[in-house]
Amino acid sequence: MPDPTVLKVEKLSVEFNGATVVDGVSFSVLKGEVLAILGPNGAGKSVIFRALLDLVPYSGKISWAPDLKIGYVPQKLAIDRSTPLSVVEFLKSKAKNTKEILDVLKLVGINTGPESEHHLEHHILNRGLGKLSGGEFQRILIAWALIGGPNVLLFDEPTAGIDISGEETIYNLLKKIQQSNDLTLLLISHDLNIVYNYADKVICINKKALCLGEPHQVLDPKSLSVLYGGEAKFYHHEH
Repeated sequence: MPDPTVLKVEKLSVEFNGATVVDGVSFSVLKGEVLAILGPNGAGKSVIFRALLDLVPYSGKISWAPDLKIGYVPQKLAIDRSTPLSVVEFLKSKAKNTKEILDVLKLVGINTGPESEHHLEHHILNRGLGKLSGGEFQRILIAWALIGGPNVLLFDEPTAGIDISGEETIYNLLKKIQQSNDLTLLLISHDLNIVYNYADKVICINKKALCLGEPHQVLDPKSLSVLYGGEAKFYHHEH
């Protein structure tokens, strides 16, 4: 039987200018799991993602399963949304052809109508990135991450700047995509309800790993107080 482990991280540490921002973090992720990374601002969550993508120097060991394709949606995109870049131009920077663009748009819930280019004349694809709402822009970022058919998706606070109703819609979408495509999903979130409702496993980070396990087993007022350095409000909503 093949090893179901997609990712194994052992004693991961990252330093910037002599300051330790991630300190000896270890965890693993199985194929098809949804892992949430939870912690306060400045805890090192995004830095862990950057290390996983080999974008920053680190010590320790990061072992990905062979032949994986990884999709990534950053918390902030380094594109000035005021530039005259259309959605289709943005997606074509990565996609091989129009059909691939239409396929990923369907996955993120954007209906393109008949699958031919002349039907897209007045479509969202021809709008500038700066003309999109927060929810539309997030869907386009997710579509961009899905181009190429990744096995693993990394999302850094994928609903930052989106209202609560839109936030739940985006997470419902992510869960649907994850289940229908048999993907492994790693996400950073600050929302306990999101972690409870969408994650199979959670790792609590404040430079060090302070908890690891199923959300309902490891998230309680005491552990959250330790994580956030004081009294934490604790809500658990069932949907």
